[in-house]
Amino acid sequence: MSKIKSLIRKSPESDQSAPIAVNSDNKNIDNISVDSVSKDNTSLNTPIEQTRWNGWGNVSINKKVSPHGAKLIKSHIGKTNKLKSVSLQQVLKTVPKSRLPTALTDLDTVSIDSEVRLRHARGQSFPDWIAMHGGDFEVFPDGVAFPESTDDVETLLKLASEHDLIVIPFGGGTSVVGHINPQKGSRAVLTIAMSKMDQLIDLDTESQIATFGAGTQGPAVEAQLDEHGYRLGHYPQSWELSTLGGWIAARSSGQQSLGYGRIEQMFAGGTLVTPQGVLNIADIPASSAGPDLREMMMGTEGRAGIFTTVKMRVQSQPEEELFKVAFLPNWAAGKAVLKQAVQSNIRLSMLRLSNAVETDAHLHLGTTPSQFLAISTYLKARGLSSDKVMLTYGVSGDKAQNKLALTQFKKLLKQHGSVTGKLTDIMGNIWAHGRFKFPYLRGTLWEKGIMVDTFETATNWINIDEQMAQMQDAVKTSLADEGEEVMAFTHISHVYKQGASLYTTYFFRAAKDHAATLKRWQKIKHAASVSLANGTATISHQHGVGRDHAPYLGAEKGALGLQVTSDMIKSLDPEQRMNPGVLLEK
Repeated sequence: MSKIKSLIRKSPESDQSAPIAVNSDNKNIDNISVDSVSKDNTSLNTPIEQTRWNGWGNVSINKKVSPHGAKLIKSHIGKTNKLKSVSLQQVLKTVPKSRLPTALTDLDTVSIDSEVRLRHARGQSFPDWIAMHGGDFEVFPDGVAFPESTDDVETLLKLASEHDLIVIPFGGGTSVVGHINPQKGSRAVLTIAMSKMDQLIDLDTESQIATFGAGTQGPAVEAQLDEHGYRLGHYPQSWELSTLGGWIAARSSGQQSLGYGRIEQMFAGGTLVTPQGVLNIADIPASSAGPDLREMMMGTEGRAGIFTTVKMRVQSQPEEELFKVAFLPNWAAGKAVLKQAVQSNIRLSMLRLSNAVETDAHLHLGTTPSQFLAISTYLKARGLSSDKVMLTYGVSGDKAQNKLALTQFKKLLKQHGSVTGKLTDIMGNIWAHGRFKFPYLRGTLWEKGIMVDTFETATNWINIDEQMAQMQDAVKTSLADEGEEVMAFTHISHVYKQGASLYTTYFFRAAKDHAATLKRWQKIKHAASVSLANGTATISHQHGVGRDHAPYLGAEKGALGLQVTSDMIKSLDPEQRMNPGVLLEK
């Protein structure tokens, strides 16, 4: 047997096992440090006190914006003014007394500390940022539980039923669509944070199945697998803080999903604790035995229960991984390259195409002045105009496979008039170096009075151009009644034989205060969502539905689809105490 059970010590009444050893050299993984991995393995995730209470990520990491990048944004949206930000101490004074019964507060796993409750009250959506900086959190969880086993979670859900509590599952706190925000109501709210269930429990090297605690964050996943020569390969932009359970609950997609697959290709099975009991999903490779419970439970966003242990399909570490950039004359040429590459099965790990506006923004925001001048001069000399687009691509595998894939892809690039070389590959290195740092840009721009947010969708190839035009036009004109301009640009970040995703970033000016700024965002968000709710594009390709997208889900699912989803959820949570209002409005 190749299962490394000799490395595992299981307690008789718990499935959260002693950890498999993790590298203690705290190596960097794709430029995000895993310094939070403790040498005694008591905690592998980034401690929440090391993260910003009112923004994204580790307090020691910042992302600068180049002067010429900030100038470019302001040339679109105009002169900006910074909004004030309240202090942590000011917000702590607003945290009310907990309403949890003593049956909960007496548990060692439950905290009613004010700062702990504050740090689990909001995610990373734009409304969350307004609340965190303006100080109006509105509602806080009454307590935060930190279970260490499936048994603990079962106990917590039983007590929640006995005392009529609302329960909110909490992974890495990275939701950008309102998954984890408690709502006003008469029932006390218990947030269940999975951060202590962060260990690699078992590794079946014969079947290449790794069993983890569902609260394991991205860096800790890869650090533990790397110790044994394996990789999961799921890299959403939130990878630094987001968790396996969160990825599964929201049907996440990673930056290299072309090569490694989306989370539904990686998730093999696991344990879901529901108000009706424990659902064990077998890790069978394929089955025709009725509806797939694994597929049914993915994307339930905490409404059906809480994942505690998950079984993931992993693979050997690649011998080589490269990221490169090519520039093409225009969007049509770039889109043709992407579609032909994926439909002809060229073995790439990622493809990403920025439209002309985003290409210009990347050249400004991601480069030093000397790099910007050198690359711009080179591209102009090679005949590319302002319509040029940037195509980022990668390979991951053994060197022979990579060589063949690059040969095939470069032939395709050449057919469509690409410009490549050492200078263009600088942009590939810049992307790889900062691939998980874009979320930090929001804090940098906030300090300059520049508001930034994103939304994403997916549609068939035949709809790509029209859908992108509709989205961008809706966003750009959404504040016209205020005389405000919104800067927007889009890229394709994931490709499929059938179609591709579209990911739009937009910038706008802060208003006179936090409330007025939130209203501006609400206008933009509604305009963007309406442009997607047309029956041919999804309301969310990779971030889930949460609260922000729930009003628009019917356009995609239809009335009967919403009813089927609701009935399934109610069968597992008949009292509707699990994350009500998320995914479905009712």
